[in-house]
Amino acid sequence: MLKFIHAADFHLDSVFAALPPGRAAERRRESRELAFRLADYVNGHGVQLVLLAGDLFDSASPYRETGEALAEALGRMKARVFAAPGNHDWYGPGSPWLTERWPENVHIFRESVMTSVDVPELGVTVSGAAFTGPEQGESFLRGFTAPRNGRFQIGLLHGEAEAAEGRYNPIRREEIDASGLDYLALGHIHKRGEGKSGVPCAWPGCIEGRGFDELGEKGFYEGLADGGRVSLSFVPFARRRYEVLEVDVTGKNPRTAVEAALPEDTRGDLYRILLTGEAGQGGADAKALKTALAERFYALEIRDHTRVAADDWARSGEDSLRGLFLRELRRRWDAAGDSAEQEVITRAVRFGLAALDHRDLG
Repeated sequence: MLKFIHAADFHLDSVFAALPPGRAAERRRESRELAFRLADYVNGHGVQLVLLAGDLFDSASPYRETGEALAEALGRMKARVFAAPGNHDWYGPGSPWLTERWPENVHIFRESVMTSVDVPELGVTVSGAAFTGPEQGESFLRGFTAPRNGRFQIGLLHGEAEAAEGRYNPIRREEIDASGLDYLALGHIHKRGEGKSGVPCAWPGCIEGRGFDELGEKGFYEGLADGGRVSLSFVPFARRRYEVLEVDVTGKNPRTAVEAALPEDTRGDLYRILLTGEAGQGGADAKALKTALAERFYALEIRDHTRVAADDWARSGEDSLRGLFLRELRRRWDAAGDSAEQEVITRAVRFGLAALDHRDLG
């Protein structure tokens, strides 16, 4: 029985541009520690083979310290390690895949054609290829057949299956089925999932979220190969999670509503809270709410998407400047083409009513 892990898309040296500079720098330092944490997992769980399916670096020219740290971490693994460079960290001049001294237990695929490496002590053959530029318009699996040598056959590639556009190793399902592989380890897709093919194949997703388009648990697959069969289990591994939480504050105190909706422990995570439903003339006061709750999160955004309460619109029937103002804004709100336009009108209503009442909306 062979025990392996399949990970991808570390994107080391990501800029984390949406975070304040101090937090962004801290996240980059944490990302360099990722591979060392992974080495501890490998050595503590008897993993024999590590498959890294590309985009370990966020660019083809990361900081030198980042390449050195990754090489050191992989060298600590008491396992054979294979890596297939992807479209972000493609193999070429100046790339750490070329310039760094990689430990003896690490094999980097360096060609834009499939090559195979036998690992007789594990009874496995690993076949893979590398992006040698930021795009790869033809499938690496086109015309490829795994060696018929009686070993368990693993493919390791960065790419996508049945892609709408042919820029990032567009693999066809028929090519996977005809490959002779027993398992195909893929990277590039940041959401984990398993392919619909006769050959078991999967994307583990990115190992750490980097923004609110990469939500929830992130990690890697741990696999067991027994004979010609593969079983996979997902291992959550991200130090921090990105989450979006929608809270309806209609008829409620916004802070009370948000606190009731929050999980117990959010201190290490990054949250975007969307306030919805109806709120009074001043809205839900997202700024004050963020100040009150910020210490409960690693990073926090609060967005006020509430709409004007029915009681406020009801005054549009008044024979007054307020009524005239509300009637005109309600006409525009009803004719708005989308929710974004309605949000702009909602803000106009609130600021207009604040001006009429001589109130401070900040």
